[in-house]
Amino acid sequence: MIRSSGLKTALAAVRARIDAACKHAGRNPSDVAILAVTKGFPETAVEAALDAGLADIGENYYQEADAKFRLVRWPAGARRHFIGRLQRNKARRIAVLFDVVQTLDDLEIAGALDRAAAAAGKVLDVLIQVNVTGDERQGVAPDLLSDFVNLLSQHPHLRVRGMMAMGPKERAKAEDAFARGASCFERMRSAHPRATILSMGMSDDLELAVALGSTMLRLGTALFGPRAPVSR
Repeated sequence: MIRSSGLKTALAAVRARIDAACKHAGRNPSDVAILAVTKGFPETAVEAALDAGLADIGENYYQEADAKFRLVRWPAGARRHFIGRLQRNKARRIAVLFDVVQTLDDLEIAGALDRAAAAAGKVLDVLIQVNVTGDERQGVAPDLLSDFVNLLSQHPHLRVRGMMAMGPKERAKAEDAFARGASCFERMRSAHPRATILSMGMSDDLELAVALGSTMLRLGTALFGPRAPVSR
């Protein structure tokens, strides 16, 4: 069980890290949002995060999220983010359950999400996953990002809010990868001013991500501790 008191203590430590990183980078801490990644934790983690005032909750797997989300009372303004690998056969259910999809990198899946969002009577916020490391199997290539975003205009029930980038497996390559992500984001935002979210950085590299312009950090371990296996 995740208790609110423990989460609030961890959150205070995370905010102190963000404040220090922002001060060093000359940024305002209010410009950096926290996405609480509850993958692998019980529904009490979601409840504790919401109770602590975190509005953005991230999950990687549809089945796990669906089971947990049913047990949670969601306050107004809370947003459920899908941050896992998208599969075409689950796109319809993901579009209904989540408010934001951060890992869009396939036009066929974009079409499936759009149709499902239309059927649900909603507009789904999406981030484009960009491959900034060169060693990931997922993500749009940086030089194809502009064309990809333009093609998404054919899907009126998808709203592009920004981009997401995964860090490299080798920590030594993180700075180059995050700098590449920041450059892609700036080009994207100049062409699409409503694309204001750069989801980049996790518990162990948040300082570097903040220094290079991340506006949303995906944090699990820093908030909830080590994960225990949870049935999906």
